[in-house]
Amino acid sequence: MNQNTSAEIFAALRQLERDRGIPVEYMTERITQALLAAYKKDRVGYTDNVFVELNEKALKMYAQKEVVDEVVTPATEIQFDAARRIDPHCELGDLVNEEIQTQAFGRIAAQTAKQVIIQGIREAEHGMVYDRFSSKTHEILTATVTRVDNKTGDLAVRIGQGTDRTEAWLSMNEQVHSEHYTEGDLIRVYLVEVRRNSKGPQIIVSRTHPGLVKRLFELNVPEIASGEVEIKSVAREAGSRTKLAVHAVDENLDPVGTCVGQKGARVAAVVNELHGEKMDIVVWDEDPAKFIAAALAPADVVSVTMVEGEKACRVIVPDDQLSLAIGKEGQNARLAARLTGYKIDIKPQSQANAAEE
Repeated sequence: MNQNTSAEIFAALRQLERDRGIPVEYMTERITQALLAAYKKDRVGYTDNVFVELNEKALKMYAQKEVVDEVVTPATEIQFDAARRIDPHCELGDLVNEEIQTQAFGRIAAQTAKQVIIQGIREAEHGMVYDRFSSKTHEILTATVTRVDNKTGDLAVRIGQGTDRTEAWLSMNEQVHSEHYTEGDLIRVYLVEVRRNSKGPQIIVSRTHPGLVKRLFELNVPEIASGEVEIKSVAREAGSRTKLAVHAVDENLDPVGTCVGQKGARVAAVVNELHGEKMDIVVWDEDPAKFIAAALAPADVVSVTMVEGEKACRVIVPDDQLSLAIGKEGQNARLAARLTGYKIDIKPQSQANAAEE
C-alpha cells in the first residue's frame, strides 16, 4: 500500500484512540493479524514465513525466503538473481524479504481482514471496559438510570463519565423494594462483580448488598478508612435494618461512638443515603458469648451458653425483653445470627428457671 493509504490508516487509528480510548499500538497489531489471516485464507501452502510491516510511511507484507541457485520450493526460496534485486549484498544461503503485493488480495481475503479488524475494535472496547471496572469492584459508584424494564422492574444504569462510561445492570433482586426509580434518576450503587460475556462485559451493581453499608461507613468515618476502626461483619435486610460489628485497634477508642459521630451526624449520613434504614452498631468481641450478647441489642441479655462442638448457643433474656430480643417477625434474632455466624436459641428467664427447678 502507498504512503497516503498508510497515513490515512494511522489518522483513523489516532481518531479511534481519542474517541474510544483504544491504543494505536493495539489496533496496528490487530490490523497486521487481519492481513496475515486474510493472506493465509487466500493461499494454499506454506505461509508461516509471511509477516507484515506497518508504519506511518507504508503498509507492506513480506515473505522471508532463502537465497538459492535453483528454486525448489517457491514459498520459502528465491533465486539468487531475483534476491540481488532486493538486496544487492545478499549471498547464497542468506534470508531476504520479498514484498507481497497486498493489492492482489481477493474479495474473500479483504472481507476477512475487515471482519478481524472490526472484531479487534470490539474486543478492545470490551477488554478495556472489563479492566477499568474490574478494578472498581466492591466500590460505590454514582449511576444514572437510563432504562426501566416495566415487566421485570430491572434497571439499566450508566456508570462512569466521558469515554469511561458504560452500562450496568441493577436487577430487581438487587433493588430495595421500598425504593422506586425513573429514567434520569441519580443513584449510588455498589459494584458487585464484572462478568465476561460473549456480548461484552456484564457489570452487576446492587443497592441491597451489605458491602454498600460498609463502604458508606468508610466514606463517612475517617477512622474506618484509616484502619483505626475495623468493620468485622455486616448483616443486612435492605430497606429495613442493618447490624454492624465494629472493633477499635486502640482500646482507648470507642468504636461505636466513632461510627455514630457527634450528635449522630456520621450514622445519619449513612441512614439518609439508605432512605431511613435502621442501623444497629455493636462492639465486636473475640469471645463469641460476649459478641452474641452485644449483637442482640437493643435487648438485654442475662446469659449466653455455648453449645459444645457446634456453632450454636442458648441465650437467656429477661421476660420483658423476649420480644425485643427476637424482634418483629424474628428480625433482630435473625440479623444477630447472621452477624455472629452462630445459631441462637433465645429463651425467657422464667422458662429457664422453671427448667432448672
